[in-house]
Amino acid sequence: MAELTWTAEAEQWLRDIHDYIAQDNPAAATRTVEALYRKVEVLREFPESGYRYWPQRERHIRILLHGHYRIAYIIKQSSAIDILGVFHGALNIDRYLL
Repeated sequence: MAELTWTAEAEQWLRDIHDYIAQDNPAAATRTVEALYRKVEVLREFPESGYRYWPQRERHIRILLHGHYRIAYIIKQSSAIDILGVFHGALNIDRYLL
């Protein structure tokens, strides 16, 4: 089973997502963040379940989809996984990952 680590940036993205949704619906905000955490847990057993992020061929960045969100992560040499960020589908993630 792979070890998962959330980067500080990824945790900040989750807080921002929560805070934005909570303005209208605090319960939905909590459900959304919890669902994103559950989705990431799948990577422990299936680390390559996300699609390969093609612009970065030298790095093993992958994207896991969940609803309107894209979860960017990297598989390191040690097979550990770092969660890099959680992005709404409307965002251009190239500017964050390139």
